[in-house]
Amino acid sequence: MSTSTTGMSERADLGGIEGLRVLVVDDEADIRNGLRKLLSRLGAEVEVAADGLEALGHFEGEAPDLVLTDLMMPRMSGSELLPLVKERSPRTEVIVLTGYGTIQLAVTSLQNGAAHFMTKPFDNEEVDTLVTRLGRQLLARRTPGRAAPGTERIVAEDPAMKHVLRLAEQVAASPLPVLIEGESGTGKEVVASAVHAMSEARDKGFLAVNAAALPDSLLESELFGHRKGAFTGADRDHAGLFERARGGTVFLDELASMSAGFQGKLLRVLQEKTIRPVGGDRDVQVDFRLVCATNGDLEERMRGGEFREDLFYRVSVTRLRLPALRERRGDIVPLALHFLHEGAETCLGAGARVPELTQDAMDCLLAHDWPGNVRELQNAVHRALVVCGPDRIRAHHLGLDRGPWTARPAQQEELEYAEGKRRAIERFQREFVQRALEHSGGNVSQAAARCGMTRAALQRILRQLEVDPASFK
Repeated sequence: MSTSTTGMSERADLGGIEGLRVLVVDDEADIRNGLRKLLSRLGAEVEVAADGLEALGHFEGEAPDLVLTDLMMPRMSGSELLPLVKERSPRTEVIVLTGYGTIQLAVTSLQNGAAHFMTKPFDNEEVDTLVTRLGRQLLARRTPGRAAPGTERIVAEDPAMKHVLRLAEQVAASPLPVLIEGESGTGKEVVASAVHAMSEARDKGFLAVNAAALPDSLLESELFGHRKGAFTGADRDHAGLFERARGGTVFLDELASMSAGFQGKLLRVLQEKTIRPVGGDRDVQVDFRLVCATNGDLEERMRGGEFREDLFYRVSVTRLRLPALRERRGDIVPLALHFLHEGAETCLGAGARVPELTQDAMDCLLAHDWPGNVRELQNAVHRALVVCGPDRIRAHHLGLDRGPWTARPAQQEELEYAEGKRRAIERFQREFVQRALEHSGGNVSQAAARCGMTRAALQRILRQLEVDPASFK
């Protein structure tokens, strides 16, 4: 069906999103106007932009609740816009629209934070249903004066993570700065959001910025704001995060990447609670609670002269260390199941059946070292949802380099050639026969024919690998 509004539904039963702020970003005027008309009839407040650069201007004031953006656009593409939207307004959801739909693009968009992926030409009823569902969720969690989502569900079955959450609840009651330490992908921003949601400032802003993503000049503008005319392109006054927080929380991620010069500016703000916007001629009083995160060792950097000692003690009044996923192995399967149910509707469509996570897939998850931590696990589950369809998720759907039948890196270095070869052959055999059984629906004769071997030969391999054909029916 065309992406225009021809034949658009007039039904009122899809409403219920009155007041939802939506931004449509597309370089085709027909699509922009069609979607504006379509979503306005649902009760949404819709604004439009012709590309990513124009879209960013809509985040100067109150950020949109939902962004629908094309991927392929001039000046700034949807792929470039997506991470900037999530950085400036973590609570804003993004739906990616594209005529170049592939599984890889879908997975990449989801990995970068998109809530859903739709290919052109899309069905108007599909847009109605999706935006209504997402819109109602966004309106339900919106609290007056709040710029961030509420407490995101944190899976904590493992004792190591339960301990972190108990500490987070204790430090949340204090207005003192918090330093969250942990490897990339351990969920530092999720915990920061939880600290904010449990604090006295829960009904005020939670504003996040990644220090590693911006050079000093842009980071200064983002945190301190700027005045009109301060630099080329500054065509209006812009209030920085410190000023906009108004008693809320500012989350500063990747603190270790901050330059020595900017460390001094941040220290002054923490000492005096004043800022001077770029191009401004007077100081502005600010009120905020600072939560920082780092995946580097700040104490080591401090000893090496790379991080200011006075700033370190300012930002680390209270500290939370998040364990790596390999240190909280009791959470691996619960997290996978959480992402499976959370992502099924996004990856497979509204009302889709949640696929079963098979035992071989769980074994594979538990054997993996997860260098990318929780983020890597979420991506693996989403990938599996996209490629497996509404059936079962097996080990090979996860796309991991290692499975339960292979060694971890430290072990591989100690393997003799013969043992390494045996394990590699076993891994190949397992993946090969599993795919054949999957295509044949568990029919051994058909799978054997597909593999180019006799039924008896395949049965011997299945017995050796302890693979049950019945589980593929």
